[in-house]
Amino acid sequence: MKFNPLACAAVLALTSGMAWADGHAALKFAPGEDSAFNWASYEDFAAANDFSGQEMSMTGPWTGADKELVENMLAYFEAATGASVNYSGSDSFEQDIVIASQAGSAPNVGVFPQPGLAADLAARGALAPLGNETADWVRDNYAAGQSWVDLGTYGNESGEDELFGFFYKVDVKSLVWYVPEAFDEAGYDIPESMEDLKALTDQIVADGGTPWCIGLGSGAATGWPATDWVEDMMLRTQAPDVYDQWVANEIPFDDERVLEAIEEYGYFARNDTYVDGGATSVANTDFRDSPGGLFEFPPKCYMHRQASFIPTFFPDGTEVGEDVDFFYFPAYAEKDLGKPVLGAGTLFALTNDSPVARGFIEFLKTPIAHEVWMAQSGFLTPHKGVNTDTYASDTLRALGDVLLGATTFRFDGSDLMPAEIGADAFWKGMVAYTGGEDGASVAKTIQDRWSSIQ
Repeated sequence: MKFNPLACAAVLALTSGMAWADGHAALKFAPGEDSAFNWASYEDFAAANDFSGQEMSMTGPWTGADKELVENMLAYFEAATGASVNYSGSDSFEQDIVIASQAGSAPNVGVFPQPGLAADLAARGALAPLGNETADWVRDNYAAGQSWVDLGTYGNESGEDELFGFFYKVDVKSLVWYVPEAFDEAGYDIPESMEDLKALTDQIVADGGTPWCIGLGSGAATGWPATDWVEDMMLRTQAPDVYDQWVANEIPFDDERVLEAIEEYGYFARNDTYVDGGATSVANTDFRDSPGGLFEFPPKCYMHRQASFIPTFFPDGTEVGEDVDFFYFPAYAEKDLGKPVLGAGTLFALTNDSPVARGFIEFLKTPIAHEVWMAQSGFLTPHKGVNTDTYASDTLRALGDVLLGATTFRFDGSDLMPAEIGADAFWKGMVAYTGGEDGASVAKTIQDRWSSIQ
């Protein structure tokens, strides 16, 4: 049976105010009520795991409405096992978890927005490894599974690599937004390859239009949208291991392969005929304002490359899937690098090992642990065993399909670099390059900065 939000709303109405006899919160979707959910995975897990009377603490970055969403998911683990989970969200999670680890008061589970901090704690012995069995499970059950194993694998205190991070809740960045009506009126097709995308870009110019809106402005963080472009281009011009070497500074920033990716970004952003307002406007346009040209009549631009969060900044009343839509930022057909996807996400790690915490990691492997959040909002997963009909909207389902279709997934590179590089020199360098500075010179400046801090 296809997932029906109205039916689930009815279930919620029936269960609202109802608590489990052992004191657990009511479940948002009652087990067994909608066959779109993988309730068998819930029942099998419940039958195999009893943590009655045990408590688990968890700390992460989710606050406000996001805190409510994660707690809705945690309620199913509680109901299945009898455990009690205390989740605390913090806007300063990164600082808090380090302090707690040093003081010996870390929670059982930490939810990390970036792998870098988790890797640091693993090297200090502050995380417990998840084991080869979990690594094998991820390889087999996540799309591009080896990518997720690699992203969660760090050196321990002895320098030996082990799996420490289990990724759950992912964001997608490799997207191009467009207005379907504008494409239909102009007779444009969705490009299937980077070659097609470049041909479409030229066709729009030949037709008298402007292909792209691009904006790098973001206050003190100005420049980060350009780093996303470069990272996407690295994954489309080089093999994934080259991307990894670049992010780890095992090849320098001014390596010819990195420079090629920078210039691939420049192919679009430094061409006056390609960008709304001309190339000089790119660095001065706020990223939140930059997609606005899509919605002008006639369009000031036809395409905007940005992550899955950008609809927040679309005009009020814009309906994704009708007024605006997206397509996958395509790879080069001639390079045969599959379908790489750039993104970000959160990973769960054992910051204070316990049997109930390990049981929770096992729960995260079940389809139901993903589907109960998929059916709400703001959640994407690479889990191949979920029923995508449980996504709360067609847009989320389509975004999920991008993840499931990925042959390679890589985390935002600037987030993995030292902050002095990824959140400063790289940002500023891309602003300078977009403004006309020579790419090789900009790349050398960034590398010199990186070399100086090692």
